[in-house]
Amino acid sequence: MAQKESKEKRSTMKWIKGMGVGAFLFFFIKGLVWLAVFFGLFKFCT
Repeated sequence: MAQKESKEKRSTMKWIKGMGVGAFLFFFIKGLVWLAVFFGLFKFCT
């Protein structure tokens, strides 16, 4: 029984870490897109 709990805990931690990497990449790319948008608007307005 303890072995099953340990295995479930490991898979849950792996899932959370995977989501962490995915969330980091999502927000990193989103930030780069916003920087590109503002840079483009700045270039367009001047």
